[in-house]
Amino acid sequence: MKSLFVAGTGTDIGKTHVACALIRTVRARGLSVDAFKPVVSGFDPADPMASDPGRLAQALGEPDAVARISPRRYRAPLAPNLAARREGQTLRLEDLVADCGARLSRPDRDLLLVEGAGGVMSPLTDAATNLDLMVALNLPVLLVAGSYLGTVSHVLTALEVLRARGLALTAIVMSESLDAPALAQTAAMLRGFEMDAPLVLAPRAESWDATALADLLFAAGS
Repeated sequence: MKSLFVAGTGTDIGKTHVACALIRTVRARGLSVDAFKPVVSGFDPADPMASDPGRLAQALGEPDAVARISPRRYRAPLAPNLAARREGQTLRLEDLVADCGARLSRPDRDLLLVEGAGGVMSPLTDAATNLDLMVALNLPVLLVAGSYLGTVSHVLTALEVLRARGLALTAIVMSESLDAPALAQTAAMLRGFEMDAPLVLAPRAESWDATALADLLFAAGS
């Protein structure tokens, strides 16, 4: 089973958009795929399908899978540690690692996507960031970025910390930001500074076909 950590250069830049498109493409090839988002905040129990795990569940064709996809769900639209505290809970890195490890130990899918919460360095607990979880899991990383003004700096910064911690980068996906410079133009500017990592463009339209990304992930030796 292939497993990837879907990380972002920031919050609300398209991680779930990319993950959902990839899920639909992989399913269309007759392969099995699943998603796991260990913690989510800003979750409205009255409208679960509007949440990130709800969107992932719909892409999987399993609308009842929200609780399985995200076992730790908190209402407040805050960093997960702060949202958990409002509900009388304390998030610990070792618990998140254990949750992910339990899912990763079941080799029942051709592809498993583990999606982070926020950006690479966004806090998850009082003492740990997404990066700490990524290092503990040691999965190949799919880095999702936006195309807004300033994204090149954010991508290059994220790449520096990922590589410094010894994490393998599978690809960068540039997800189209609204009211931003042209997607292709921003991608070309990034390519001038980062020539090694594969770069895939992801228009914001829900109909985006992730074939190029799926081909890259399932290429021999990837």
